[in-house]
Amino acid sequence: MIWDRFRIDGRVAVVTGAGRGIGAASAVALAQAGADVVLAARTEAQLRKVAAEVEAAGRRALVVPSDLADPAACADLAARAAGEFGRIDIVVNNVGGAFPRAFLDTGPEHLEEAFRFNVSGAHALTGAAVPHMLAAGGGAVVNIASAMGRMAGRGYLAYGTAKAALAHYTRLAACDLAPRIRVNAIAVGSVATSALDIVMTDDGLRTQMEANTPLRRIGDPEEVAASVLYLASPAAGYVTGTLLRVDGGTDVPNLDLGLPDLVADDPDLEERP
Repeated sequence: MIWDRFRIDGRVAVVTGAGRGIGAASAVALAQAGADVVLAARTEAQLRKVAAEVEAAGRRALVVPSDLADPAACADLAARAAGEFGRIDIVVNNVGGAFPRAFLDTGPEHLEEAFRFNVSGAHALTGAAVPHMLAAGGGAVVNIASAMGRMAGRGYLAYGTAKAALAHYTRLAACDLAPRIRVNAIAVGSVATSALDIVMTDDGLRTQMEANTPLRRIGDPEEVAASVLYLASPAAGYVTGTLLRVDGGTDVPNLDLGLPDLVADDPDLEERP
């Protein structure tokens, strides 16, 4: 049966940013498809709630509160996952983000922070997991990228640059780790997570975003989770180095941050970094 290709029975998945939103939905989806799941994020209480859902699906959960901005924490996470379950088959790198800033308010430190948070952490965990995945016979890595990695919009300089880097990192890592480990990414559009809390509670902003999205709505975390499951499962066994768009069809940013044109006589120009 074709549905059997989406089963991942007996495999072990490590999911970061697993306390809520896309990470939580992905962890539960992987459990429902048969995997035991290692849940990592900063807030233990959130992870405990997701662990209960994983266990309700009949699978085992390991909660590992972690600050994955620290490469040592990534190494520890992989070691604990392998120590608890004896293997690692799937890694979902879901940690990321960056605050929007105007160009002149974006210093080199903001770019470096965005790169570290969105790319370096994913590499640290993937690198720590690879020996365990090879020992298990292979595996799959899924990186959560963003539509902003390929679109241009004011205010997204640090975030968009970092996510574009993650997309190309995915292609390069897929080449390095073939043929035994597949590496893919999902370019996520506007999805109803805590990052969009302000938008979801502001009718004007939500209406703007929905109107500027070809499918005329905000995405649901479970729709991204379904794509994570596909890329992590044998159903995508011939897919690697791919950036899968899950963005409602957007080709331009669907939210205007209202940042004005720069002008030469702006009194703040000399005071900004």
